[in-house]
Amino acid sequence: MSRLHPLSAVLMALNRGFTGLFVGFVLATVLAAAFDPVSGFWTIVAAPMGFLLGAAYGVAYYYRFEYELTADTFDVASGVFSRRDREIPYHRVQNVDVRQGVLFKLFGLAIVNVETAGGGATEGVLNFVGEDEAARLQREIRRLTAESKRRRKDRRAAAKDDHEGGPAGQEGDLEWIDPDALEGGDRPEEAIGPPEAADPESADVDGERVYADLDDAGDELGPADVADEPSDPEDESTDEPVFADEYRTRRLFGLSSRELLLYSFASFRFAAAAVVFFFAFVAGDTALEVVLATARPFGGPETIAAGTPRGYAMLTLISLFYGAVLTYVVGAGFTFVSYYGFQLGRAGDDLVYERGLLQNYSGSIPVEKVQSVTITDNPLQRLIGYAGLWVETAGYGPDSTGGSQSAIPLARERRAYRFAERFTDLERPTMERPTTVARRRYLARYSIVAGLLVAAAYGLSRTTPLVGWYYALLAFLAVPPAAHLKWLNLGYYVGENHVVLRSGFWRRQTTVVPYYRVQTVNTRRSIFQRRLGLASLVVDTASSQTFFRGTPTAYDVDLSAARSIHGDCRERLRTALAKRAADEDAGEIEFE
Repeated sequence: MSRLHPLSAVLMALNRGFTGLFVGFVLATVLAAAFDPVSGFWTIVAAPMGFLLGAAYGVAYYYRFEYELTADTFDVASGVFSRRDREIPYHRVQNVDVRQGVLFKLFGLAIVNVETAGGGATEGVLNFVGEDEAARLQREIRRLTAESKRRRKDRRAAAKDDHEGGPAGQEGDLEWIDPDALEGGDRPEEAIGPPEAADPESADVDGERVYADLDDAGDELGPADVADEPSDPEDESTDEPVFADEYRTRRLFGLSSRELLLYSFASFRFAAAAVVFFFAFVAGDTALEVVLATARPFGGPETIAAGTPRGYAMLTLISLFYGAVLTYVVGAGFTFVSYYGFQLGRAGDDLVYERGLLQNYSGSIPVEKVQSVTITDNPLQRLIGYAGLWVETAGYGPDSTGGSQSAIPLARERRAYRFAERFTDLERPTMERPTTVARRRYLARYSIVAGLLVAAAYGLSRTTPLVGWYYALLAFLAVPPAAHLKWLNLGYYVGENHVVLRSGFWRRQTTVVPYYRVQTVNTRRSIFQRRLGLASLVVDTASSQTFFRGTPTAYDVDLSAARSIHGDCRERLRTALAKRAADEDAGEIEFE
């Protein structure tokens, strides 16, 4: 059994010690206030005693924490008073995430999180191990996981051989991409992505078809640039098991400096508004004075206590402008820091990634756990011809809850779509839009919203000194283009092996869902949809809905079309599951 890095004993002792100091101080203070026999002098004794007890517990926890890599499981034993022993089977491991902050880099430490399939909580956490040990654990667990799955395949193939009295089905590797996919032919105008360029973006490495990256000069990287590990394990003098070529990381995508800057400035994070609000609250009078000074030339009030309604309205507009600009800048900076040095590669049957400047992240995305693939873009990204690619897994995801992970933060649109098509082995889809009745529905919906806005402005003008309520009528000018853009960015496609759904304008999402990953298919109709003969088709996968991402849905399609799609999805789901069960019996794919 192995222990954590010795420095973790010091860090745990300090962490628990200060916790004990705080608890002792608060407890003595409360008792002194409640009971006369307890004096304030007790806090001088209780606080140091709490620190010593907490530090002793931290050291004891270090010595009682052990972990070990066995042939079939990753074992973790922890606990001082209440002992807990965990055995994590390799075939259930979803991700081995290594995190390293600035302080950890200075001391050569890292945090290792071992996540299992089917859960959002961390199963095993190692606080803290050395950098080399973290890399070794990540590499070895990945290797042992692949070998465990291979042994399970062999056992199932042997069992089938014994049962049928004939040769078992040949074991097949998980197919990565189709070398002949997307070659030749014209793309339909409403295909999932834009037309392909003639430039090559793939290369053969060790007989496998992978996606080649482009360097800053636009030249294709060769095999020597793709392999991150030495190709000959004989050259490495080590006592560890030989790390087979199939488990070595091969680079698929790297975020260039130009793409990183574009991604940073073409993204808007609404969560950054909380940071702006916090700093505005801390700044207090200084921030208020800056906003007042900016608003005065435009008719703003001289002071916050003395002003006209028109001046306060101008002050509000200036404040909102400052808030939006600062939120955008903070969000761009956070994106830059988070995705600095982003690299995506392939190791065995996993996608592996690494990113981060101040906080470094590295982990893996199991291909067999991918539920769906989503292409995302916003209006600015569409304007410059770029898009991102996210994959949805059934368990843990570092970027958001529910397992949503960024495989390609930003790349040229054709490249992102091409990666999605080859990653999912998707046939060329032709997106179909909902009927134009849906556009009329959006026109009526947004007209109602504009009418409520005008009514609210008129009501304020009758109860407050606010004038010029009729300017709110300009909201009706935005109704027709808003309704058209809403309708224009909707679409669906029902293929042989996948269903593709598209929705959204400010953050458009084109989601590719294999039929065998579908959990349920629902047809939903609101009161207004029933009157117009429309319906929405919801395709649910495992962990498909998160706080930031809704369930893939085909909105406001014709009722007959929705019923037809529902039937097709249900029938092809049964066919896909039957085919997958046959492949499992033949040992060609692994149970998940």
